[in-house]
Amino acid sequence: MKRQYWAVLVVSLSILSGGRESLSAPCWGNKMPQRGEFFLGVEVHNLFKRYLADEYGKVRSFQQFFLLSYGIKKWLSIDLKGGGGYIKQRPVTSCEVDYPTGFSGGYGFRIKFYHNPITKTEAVLGFQHISVHPKKIYLTGEKNKAVLDNWQLSFLLSKRILNLTPYCGMKWSRVDYIHWQNEERKRKKSDLTKSVGVVMGVNLPLTEKSWVNLEFHCCEEEALSLAFIFKG
Repeated sequence: MKRQYWAVLVVSLSILSGGRESLSAPCWGNKMPQRGEFFLGVEVHNLFKRYLADEYGKVRSFQQFFLLSYGIKKWLSIDLKGGGGYIKQRPVTSCEVDYPTGFSGGYGFRIKFYHNPITKTEAVLGFQHISVHPKKIYLTGEKNKAVLDNWQLSFLLSKRILNLTPYCGMKWSRVDYIHWQNEERKRKKSDLTKSVGVVMGVNLPLTEKSWVNLEFHCCEEEALSLAFIFKG
């Protein structure tokens, strides 16, 4: 267990030290593959609303992913995803800009640093990132391109109750909306006064090797994700 605590410390410091470039995404929950094992799945993630700083308005996005999670150790997993997504950005002084669906992908990892088989409780630290690259559009004859960078550091507690495994926790996140108008690039950051949020989720078993994950985020953003996952 000492190696896990050291890993938690190193990972936390490395992420927080790079906080100016960090930000929210689904946390994947507490269920992790064992060493050499992998999970496969599909997921939809809806970011309903996230406010941007400096009068840039708000942004929303919807993504669909194929999921792959691999167990490096019984307490460490690498999580990957790929698919598509779109962005809708609404400035304060003008109409909403709608970018059509394009490529979207993400990566992350989770560290399980506490497990009590008697009380059926666990604690997981995770880091996740999503990047959405929708298709460019033309407004009043000018080319507009956008990318949404969406990151988070999360801490989750779970407890198995009968066949269900609900979990909740806290997360620190930031979303960056990167916008090009012709060749001029500008990074529009989320409101940093609203960076700490709440995570609530549950794993619902379907069979011995498959389950549904439902997760909700609130406070710093409004987001919901739904995933169907099975053990490979």
